[in-house]
Amino acid sequence: MATSVGSRATSAFRQTFQTDRKDFLQWFPGHMGKSLKKMQQNLKNVDLIIEVHDARVPLSGRCMELKTTLGGIKPHLFVLNKKDLTDMKYMDSAIERLNQDGVKNVILTNFKDQTCSGMKSILPLAKKLIKDSNRFNRENENEFSIMVIGVPNVGKSSLINRLRNKHLGKANAARVGAVAGITRAVSTRVKIAENVYLVDTPGILSPEIRDVHGGMKLSLIGCLLDHLVGQEKMVDYLLFWLNKQERFEYVEKLGLPEPSDNVIEVLGRIAINLGITLKIRNFDGQLMTKPNYAHAAEHFIRLFRSGELGQYCLDQDILGAF
Repeated sequence: MATSVGSRATSAFRQTFQTDRKDFLQWFPGHMGKSLKKMQQNLKNVDLIIEVHDARVPLSGRCMELKTTLGGIKPHLFVLNKKDLTDMKYMDSAIERLNQDGVKNVILTNFKDQTCSGMKSILPLAKKLIKDSNRFNRENENEFSIMVIGVPNVGKSSLINRLRNKHLGKANAARVGAVAGITRAVSTRVKIAENVYLVDTPGILSPEIRDVHGGMKLSLIGCLLDHLVGQEKMVDYLLFWLNKQERFEYVEKLGLPEPSDNVIEVLGRIAINLGITLKIRNFDGQLMTKPNYAHAAEHFIRLFRSGELGQYCLDQDILGAF
């Protein structure tokens, strides 16, 4: 829910975000290209694809290379994860938009919640889609093989581990972490239920950031390594987005006197409030104390990603018009 900021007009804030596309490093490491080719080669041994995305970017989060290379060939299940961090009032519009784009089987999940109804429905729906499909060269196979795909750091490995825990009572089989790029190669099959196997794959990003806003949204939710964009730039975009959408919860949470579009001003205030400073020497050798902007930016981003600033759908600017 938007927080009131008194009489300050939204028009006082930026209406466009200015950045140079050259500021974005292209993050398509060699392992991504190799893995995408291997995923294509493995399709003949797969019965179904589960595509995992972060529900905070249901539209911007899709990788066109995955869509064009792997989409439409096998039965497809589309999982929007991290619904606990998402502004759910936009999800009906997001699902309608995905349906219009040909994505029909959409499930909302929170992999951290063992009682999540979406999580419970994944395996039954996956089995049904496989049984109702033409399996071609695999029609005589008794085992079901499922490939899990998506962009980095959306929960692909966590999905495999949760299904394995739930249906087999087994320990984790896939490595997980809070940063992008933990899985770096297409894995061997992991048994997650009787006669059901999942294949974990690395997160795949488009080799070129075609849309600045889409790239910034992906960076904010942790699909890009922070240093590739820069945390101060990420906070600058987050301020732009929050102010434009009239989401001012950050003001009280960060102890600011009022909303601001000035990233240096905001980071300086955060650093002072938290007492995080740097001691540096000036030109004549005297020690000076200055705000630690880097740590302040890291703090701001951490609060956003954890949901402490509220629940957000970063594609609401797209879905609102839709």
